[in-house]
Parts: sequence; structure tokens; C-alpha cells
Amino acid sequence: MLSGVMILKKATWKTYAFYVGMTELAGLLAGLISREATQLYQQTILKPALSPPGWLFPVVWSVLYLLMGVGAARVSQTPAGKGALKIYWTQLAVNFLWPILFFNFQLFGFAFFWLALLWGLIVWMTLSFLELDRAAGLTQLPYLLWVAFAGYLNLGVWMLNRF
Repeated sequence: MLSGVMILKKATWKTYAFYVGMTELAGLLAGLISREATQLYQQTILKPALSPPGWLFPVVWSVLYLLMGVGAARVSQTPAGKGALKIYWTQLAVNFLWPILFFNFQLFGFAFFWLALLWGLIVWMTLSFLELDRAAGLTQLPYLLWVAFAGYLNLGVWMLNRF
């Protein structure tokens, strides 16, 4: 009996490591791809009121990616988690592309609508997670709120920097 419990805990640890690691990796890769463009953005683009300092974004996103991965790991351990995880991977792909659209290509208007798509996917994912595992769904709420705030910032940048 004890060995069965140990196997479950080991599998659980690996599950969490996989989902958190893959989610953080997606964020890291997007950050690396858009790093130079982000630095240029910080120096040249007009920003709306309430814009946080640039150093705060990687800190917040690291925490959000951790929470996202924990929620996905929890859902992956539920019998009906496959559908919710499809939404998870889809929103992560959309999330990955947003900084490239926004910073690298400076497509501020398109990026705003892309972010609206992301926000809708996060709502769908959060509701799906809540149905399967309440804690998993609750871990997505900071992400949902941050992306709503990012929408305000994106819209503000678009309005202030139309050429």
C-alpha cells in the first residue's frame, strides 16, 4: 500500500513539473523572442496612465505562468480533463503570440483584438477548470484579471501611438 502512495505522489510531482515547466517555457520563449523589441518599446512608445514599470511584467508573468501550470496539472488528474486541457493549450498558444504581435511587429490594434480573443479563451478555460476542480479554476482568476488590465494597456498604447 505504501508503494502505491509513493507512486501516486511521484506521478503527481511529475505532472506538476510538466505543466508548470511547459507553461513557464512558453513564456520564456515569447519573452526571449520579443526581448529587444520590448526594450525599444519601453524607450519609444507612449504609454497610458497606470502603466506599470517594465521590470514588473516578467515578475507578474512568471507568477501567472506558475498558477496556470498548477491549475492545468490539477485538471489533468481529473477523469474528464482532456477537453479543458485542449482549451488550456489553445489559450497558451494565443498567449505566446501576443507579445510578438504587440512588441515585435507593433501591430497594436491587431494585438488588442488578439488579446480579446485570449481573454475569451481564458474565461472559457477558467469555467471549464472550475467545473472539474474548483482550486484549478480559482488559480486562473489572477491571469484573467491581468489580461483584462493588459487589454486596457494595449488599447491605450494603440490610441496614443496611431500614426
